[in-house]
Amino acid sequence: MVSALAFGATAVATLFAQATLARATRNRSPHEGAWAFALFVFALASAALAIGVTTGWDNGTFRAFYLLGAILSVPWLALGTVYLLLGRTVGRRVQWVLVGFSGLAVGAMLTCAIDGPITGTTIPVGREVLPVLPRVLAAVASGVGAIVIIVGALVSAARFARRPGRDARRRAVANVLIALGTLVLSGGGLIQGVVGKDEAFALSLALGITVIYAGFLVAAAGSGRRHDAAAEAAA
Repeated sequence: MVSALAFGATAVATLFAQATLARATRNRSPHEGAWAFALFVFALASAALAIGVTTGWDNGTFRAFYLLGAILSVPWLALGTVYLLLGRTVGRRVQWVLVGFSGLAVGAMLTCAIDGPITGTTIPVGREVLPVLPRVLAAVASGVGAIVIIVGALVSAARFARRPGRDARRRAVANVLIALGTLVLSGGGLIQGVVGKDEAFALSLALGITVIYAGFLVAAAGSGRRHDAAAEAAA
């Protein structure tokens, strides 16, 4: 079941990333570019998870999974929200900060000591095998990133909910789905770190990215301008 959920999350994230990259290339929109990058990162993290739970973990697979999934994916997804809500000038500044943070995270994960060899198909728990720095980076990145995404989505949902018309209601629902999916993804990390239940963790990843994807599909549904409906939903 864990393997199936991990492969499912990889497939959904890859399809989502491809669709978002196509819109970003067509529209030349930085927020969609940030989303596409984050989704590809998430897809790679899910692929590392699928490999680990199927063929067995090793130190390299776990380093890749933790770096891409626990540290980098959520803040890069949040960068798209920053671009939408605060504009390109602020977005570019935050992006350069995030590039520096990502470099620090890559260095930390490549050089940190892992407590013993990682083997078997059970998902390793970061607090049991990693030193403090990578775990702090994961907590800060995922926590701050999730707050940005959730607050941005809820603010947009409230704005659209006050507007008349079916289209505004649809976009409000889309933003609620995006916030809900982000909560599910964040909760998965908490489940894995505290409870250590592999099935629940894998389910949270697959369900979270699917709900976020559903939010974008709802935003695009029924719109005569499908190429920028996702941007309008989160604006």
